[in-house]
Amino acid sequence: MTSERLRGLATYAAFRVSGAGLGVLPEPVASLVASTVGAVMARRPGGTLPMRERHMARVLSSTSPAVEPHPAVVRRWAIRSYRSYARYWVEGARLPATGAAEVRRRLVLDGYERFVEAAESGRGVVVALPHIGSWEWGGAFIAADGHPMTSVAERVEPPQLFDWFVEQRRAMGLEIVPLGDESGRTVLRVLRAGGVVGLLCDRDIVGNGVEVEFFGERTTLPAGPATLALRTGAVLLPAVVYSGPGSDHHAVVTRPVEATRTGRLRDDVARLTQELAVRLEWMVRRAPEQWHLYQPNWPSDRGA
Repeated sequence: MTSERLRGLATYAAFRVSGAGLGVLPEPVASLVASTVGAVMARRPGGTLPMRERHMARVLSSTSPAVEPHPAVVRRWAIRSYRSYARYWVEGARLPATGAAEVRRRLVLDGYERFVEAAESGRGVVVALPHIGSWEWGGAFIAADGHPMTSVAERVEPPQLFDWFVEQRRAMGLEIVPLGDESGRTVLRVLRAGGVVGLLCDRDIVGNGVEVEFFGERTTLPAGPATLALRTGAVLLPAVVYSGPGSDHHAVVTRPVEATRTGRLRDDVARLTQELAVRLEWMVRRAPEQWHLYQPNWPSDRGA
């Protein structure tokens, strides 16, 4: 057995053991573990804190363009994001064993009638999501409400870890499709059947997205949500699920993006994706510490 395979199996075992442990710990203890792990992650030598500070500085600068945020303020907000990310993983480990009644009780809804109207239209729904808070909590809620959601996820190594990840999400009521050649056809079938597809769209993983202006700088975002809505007639619905208040969650469903054809498909995709970028900016500004983005996301990041 190669050393790479051994490392992969060790990673898989670590996730399984930690997931099982966090699932049975009392919630206050699990929350304390999350806060401690988050603090360690933030200060890990050679970690992602410098990149996270770049992203946080963009967000904070966009709220007050005339005043450059102080580096100490940027760092404090960046460190908070690691605690938020650790909370996300702890809650994800506990969510499969959380009953539907508990999920409903702990989710504050804002604009949910927009989702219900879209889901009942029979046209299909593309829910455009950012990496904020706990989108899986929202997925579990709508699944319990009779609207199971299909989502696309990047494969992770080793394969056993990805399979476990898929099974965990299925227990929440979410169907995960691995990113690849078949994923596009799968989500098209779901939408044409009037189903719900949730797509995280604030990071261009594949690198073939649409150029937009995002927090004052040009970058690319995935074309999938806009393309699917235009091709199928599905409702394009930006939404976010924040962690909090307290141990609860707050789901915000914004008004649909008008997905109508006005000219060439590529031009319409670019127009809708830019509108999504504006909505995503609004979502991030409401809770920048909950934006779980630690990778390069703008061309200038790669130089850094």
